Amino acid sequence: MSDSDGGGSSDFGAGRLRGPMSRTGWLGLPHLGIGDRWQRAPIWMKLPVVLAVVSFCFYLPFLNILPFAQVRTDLSAAGTDWSSVLFLIVVYMIVAVGLNVVIGLAGLLDLGYVGFYALGAYSVALFGSSSSPVTISLQEKLGFSEGWAVPFAACIPLAIAFALVAGVILGAPTLRLRGDYLAIVTMGFGEIIRIILRNATDVTGGPKGVIGIPKPPGPVDADGRDFFNGLDVHRWYWLALIVLFLLMFLVRRLENSRVGRSWLAIREDEDAARIMGVNAFKFKLWAFAIGAMLGAIAGLLFASKQGVVEPNGFKLNLSFLFVAMVVIGGSGNMMGVLFGAFLITYLPERFRFLDQWRPFGFGVALVAVMVLRPQGLIPNRRRARELEDRKAEAEEAAVDV
Repeated sequence: MSDSDGGGSSDFGAGRLRGPMSRTGWLGLPHLGIGDRWQRAPIWMKLPVVLAVVSFCFYLPFLNILPFAQVRTDLSAAGTDWSSVLFLIVVYMIVAVGLNVVIGLAGLLDLGYVGFYALGAYSVALFGSSSSPVTISLQEKLGFSEGWAVPFAACIPLAIAFALVAGVILGAPTLRLRGDYLAIVTMGFGEIIRIILRNATDVTGGPKGVIGIPKPPGPVDADGRDFFNGLDVHRWYWLALIVLFLLMFLVRRLENSRVGRSWLAIREDEDAARIMGVNAFKFKLWAFAIGAMLGAIAGLLFASKQGVVEPNGFKLNLSFLFVAMVVIGGSGNMMGVLFGAFLITYLPERFRFLDQWRPFGFGVALVAVMVLRPQGLIPNRRRARELEDRKAEAEEAAVDV
């Protein structure tokens, strides 16, 4: 396995390869795609580009390029709304990176990913808010003073632990299923989480949800406001952006490891992977657990910034939106899923002036992308080669007939 996207395959031998690397141009040299050129570029050429992109991302809050139809308050005129949209975009990018591990790398269709997102949000809410039923119960049983709550820093490993346990509990009995059956089971999991959050009033607060969710600690300004409690919403965006870059680095390292190659083998042909000695169940469980962890981190950031959570914010249609980000962007390609998350989060806000026509336009755009670009807007190179190979085979078969 030598393909930079995770390995090669016997189907892509010299005689069958019809992807970008197989076409030749002037003087017989191959036409290299952008991804191939980037992979072959030396580190001294990559580093300035990476630094420029990172710097631009951090400067984005000051480029108020999202003209809203109306400004909600006078304080929003400084770009608060744009920074809030940027924060949501980055949170959904974290979700897309996590779901790409499940769908794009391991080839598992998860339609209940919103359940892990909700677990992360409610973990910091139930243990970090002094007004939640959980902390109130702990205050009474353990004799803590009124207003006590778990510090925000301790809520992070709690959220990750709950998500990992949930991923294992969901995956252990269900990952022997495949295709549509697995999708239906995961969809049911997402709904079960939401219903529990709504009905377990004594634990989760029920339909009212939880308020007073803590924010990350930070320096205090001259007016006595915490760093993340002020009006500068771009600070939240910067925090989420740092988390996104860190998780992207870790997932990329994992993708290029033995675990990532095992995921690729399972995605391409699980039976063949088993014959070659890959423990398919173990690696699929790893994918579910790691994807759940990333979804929980995204939910934790979202809940902490909002300051309030309630069950209706985690409906099943949000799971479908997460899957659309991965599929439209390009399943298996990290840059693709990031681009898909950006488009699906930004465009509805950009075209808010369409009012009730927004869902219709969004649906038409989804259908058009899937018809014209079934491999995604920025596809995984291996996936693109597969589709090109199949198309060429179909054309050859039609000529033979």
